[in-house]
Amino acid sequence: MRGPYPVLALSAVELRDRIANGALRATELASACLAQIAAREPEVQAWAWLDGDHVMAEAQRLDRLRMSGAPIGPLHGLPVALKDVIDTKGIPTENGAALDKGRVPDRDAEIVARLKAAGAIVVGKTVTTELAYLAPGKTRNPVNPAHTPGGSSQGSAAAVAAGMVPLAVGTQTGGSVIRPASFCGVTGFKPTFGRIPRTGILQQSPSLDTVGVFARTPEDAAMLAEVLFGHDEGDPATELLAPPRLLDVAKSKPPVAPTLAFVRLPGFDEAHDEMRLAMEELAGALGEQCFETELPSAFGDAAAIRERINFAEMAKCYYGYEKRGWELLSQETRDAMEKGRAVPARDYLAALDWPGIFRAAFDEILSRADAILVPAATGPAPEGLGSTGSAIFNGVFTLCGMPAVTIPVFTAGNGLPMGAQLVGRRGDDARLLRTAAWLARHVETLGQED
Repeated sequence: MRGPYPVLALSAVELRDRIANGALRATELASACLAQIAAREPEVQAWAWLDGDHVMAEAQRLDRLRMSGAPIGPLHGLPVALKDVIDTKGIPTENGAALDKGRVPDRDAEIVARLKAAGAIVVGKTVTTELAYLAPGKTRNPVNPAHTPGGSSQGSAAAVAAGMVPLAVGTQTGGSVIRPASFCGVTGFKPTFGRIPRTGILQQSPSLDTVGVFARTPEDAAMLAEVLFGHDEGDPATELLAPPRLLDVAKSKPPVAPTLAFVRLPGFDEAHDEMRLAMEELAGALGEQCFETELPSAFGDAAAIRERINFAEMAKCYYGYEKRGWELLSQETRDAMEKGRAVPARDYLAALDWPGIFRAAFDEILSRADAILVPAATGPAPEGLGSTGSAIFNGVFTLCGMPAVTIPVFTAGNGLPMGAQLVGRRGDDARLLRTAAWLARHVETLGQED
């Protein structure tokens, strides 16, 4: 149960089904979400923009539509939160930046149009770090407000974790979906690069920027992501592919028990003791379903290569902000842009050659395993709000464009959640989500046996 509202204890898939068959009205769910927001928002501060009257009006319209007998969409009546870097027509999208204060787009981002067509209710805009980089926003970790929720999709992760909404959308350029999901204790899914269009979304690094989702379960994440997947002429990274069956596959039983490859990524030895021990214990508990393997030494340079690409492209993409008001940008953003300006073209182009090399090494591992098992973050959410934590265990997979999902399977001694991250082959999103759902059930079974 999420507070005094039993309906919020249901998964998003269950909520969708109940609304569709008339057992639950969209207005009932919207009312519960708004009440939970009112109760938790003063402490969590997840929202950059919210209009409860707008939410209720949409819910009433959707209830009338369902009662009319007209066809309804796959997300009919489900409240969804959007990171405040995603354009929404007539609703502020300020990118967490002083320079964009009061900015109101005149058209929706492509994924917002898809959400609305699917019957989702856009509840509001969630807090992001400045320009989706490192300077923290106001959001606090809903499990313990003295700790960071992570970044940059901090408001989206916190809103789902606090039970304010069942679903939310964010973006990841380094670790901005997986890390906050781990810190806040929810499921975070970053799909294969190019599967979800970015038209109408703040562009920081075109080679890396990826739209991701937050939910309570892998099945819920699959349901949301499936609506967002697909080609868009406005985003050249997308492709004309057959519509995915993410939810059906995620809900299905694997034909055989999945095999996972436990990998100690660069930085693993410096991770929090509790995270290292938890990962090792999980790998051991999986027995024959898990084997350990190593990466080539070249992976020690992966973080620097990803950063080089990120900063060089960031300096170009954010040039307009530099010209409009350099002094109004945070020191973190200015430092990154200055580093980006200093990257020689030769080094930037050379960096773009590396993702294919790294993917080849991962593909060799994935020829023997269903997914790679690694930590979602270096440990529980750090105390304080001055830092959003490290993305050392996320960036290489963003660089390689590989799908990744984290599930909240661990709890640190201080009560904060920690996530295990699964990573699959590019394009194998459905299989990865099915494996994540299997692991979540398996860990729950192990906990019951203990």
